[in-house]
Amino acid sequence: MFLIWIPLRQKPGIGTMFNVLVIGTAADMILAVFPPVTGQPLQAALLIDAILLNGGAIGAYIGAGLGPGPRDGLTTGGVRVTGWEVRWVRMTIECLVLMLGWICGGAIGVGTIAYALSNGPLLQIFLPMFEIRRHPTR
Repeated sequence: MFLIWIPLRQKPGIGTMFNVLVIGTAADMILAVFPPVTGQPLQAALLIDAILLNGGAIGAYIGAGLGPGPRDGLTTGGVRVTGWEVRWVRMTIECLVLMLGWICGGAIGVGTIAYALSNGPLLQIFLPMFEIRRHPTR
């Protein structure tokens, strides 16, 4: 993934390294502690909450300027290179990743599709809320 960053002139930061190292580890620890969620209403509520929280979290750490995660770097570089809005670049990336996962034998469910289609629009909303704007010096 990081090789694709080269033509996009993306540079990793401390947030990039934490994203790579912490996300999977945290998910493994949480899944080891909490029992599986049963019942479709609770599963649906948690899915919606997780998608919204994830959109906000991505907007926060990209906006903080600490370095994007692997797909986030493709998103920010893609926006800069194409001039497209964040929502369209991110949705394209997520749908390509979804298709690649399916081609490799992964399962696709309602949550996978919901995430792929909503992550870009959510990032479009949350990123400006958290973006640190640099004031020009006089």
